[in-house]
Amino acid sequence: MPEFCLITFCCLFAMVVYALAGYPLLLGFIARRHDHPIRKDDQLRSVTFIIPVHNGEKFIDAKLRSILALNYPRDLMQIIVVSDASTDRTDEIARGFEAQGIRLLRVPRGGKPAAINAAAPLATGEILIFNDIRQTLHPESLRRLIANFGDPEVGSVSAQLSIRSGDTNAEQDTGLYWRYELWIRQQMTRIHSTWGTTGCYYGLRRTLFTPLPPDILIDDAWLPLQGMMQGFRVVLEPTATMYDFPTALHSEFRRKVRTQAGLFQMLWMFPGLFSSRNPMRFHFLCGKYGRVIVPWCLLGMAAATIEMPDPWRMTALCAQIAFYLCAALDPLLPSGFPLKKLTSPIRTFVTLMTAAMFAVRIFFVPARSLWKETTVSHKAAQAAE
Repeated sequence: MPEFCLITFCCLFAMVVYALAGYPLLLGFIARRHDHPIRKDDQLRSVTFIIPVHNGEKFIDAKLRSILALNYPRDLMQIIVVSDASTDRTDEIARGFEAQGIRLLRVPRGGKPAAINAAAPLATGEILIFNDIRQTLHPESLRRLIANFGDPEVGSVSAQLSIRSGDTNAEQDTGLYWRYELWIRQQMTRIHSTWGTTGCYYGLRRTLFTPLPPDILIDDAWLPLQGMMQGFRVVLEPTATMYDFPTALHSEFRRKVRTQAGLFQMLWMFPGLFSSRNPMRFHFLCGKYGRVIVPWCLLGMAAATIEMPDPWRMTALCAQIAFYLCAALDPLLPSGFPLKKLTSPIRTFVTLMTAAMFAVRIFFVPARSLWKETTVSHKAAQAAE
């Protein structure tokens, strides 16, 4: 039994290392040898912006101004703001832009999928551009994103998220996690396709749009995967930049619960995801679902430690106690304390892994209950106004 626990611990540890570090290294190696370039062009296609929002008065003015400031012909842009029964000044502010051709569509409270479904039939653009309310756009981002649709194999294109510097260590660590995620998406794009898109700014051929299920948790994966299962690529354009504020760790926890629960949704919504129909099945299995099992591996390692033979048991036990103690102590340490450079990333990692475990709630509660508002720091919200 002790030897079995030691073997189990080592296997689980190897799985964690492979999922977090080994696979990314393998991915980079494969991407360098199987590069699949995108055939871009300079054609300016008509687009329809769909911007679902609920109570976004703090951000909507800056958002709409950043869209109007895009270096793109205004006559090729249709802009629809979908107010999901907002109760603040969102509608009032949006109406102030009507003279500039921005349309306000108010719908009953139904969530983001219902808001998108309401706006899509009104779209006239060749390309649908899905935008969240909080992010602002680089003036050249739309041109750079649309250039990818010159390749007839491309069905959807994601912009690159750039997170502004955070005020706290936790906010900065969340930004570091995003850079890690974006690097993986860049390598997958070089091979063929990414898992999905960044939901706050991505484009989709209008011919590929299918009404969203009302309880979908990650529309930015569901819509692109619909096209990918028809043979189209899902790619990331690293030069099409949008800017966002860092989110508080507790808010990132809620977002992570939703997105990880969305991965489970995709399994039963796309039964062919790991069949030969998916050219990226190995990478989706390792790159996405491999990370889903990491928190369970960590839990299994803790359980296996109890019966491991000495001196392995004591070594593993002390290492795990020290690791999780760092995460627990981090909120108690003052900002700027030297040890925060170690404890803060550990706390962020543990928080995100815990969120991934909580994602199994999708099997026990209504999916809509996992939708929570993403919040930013008070300072960031003031800067947006």
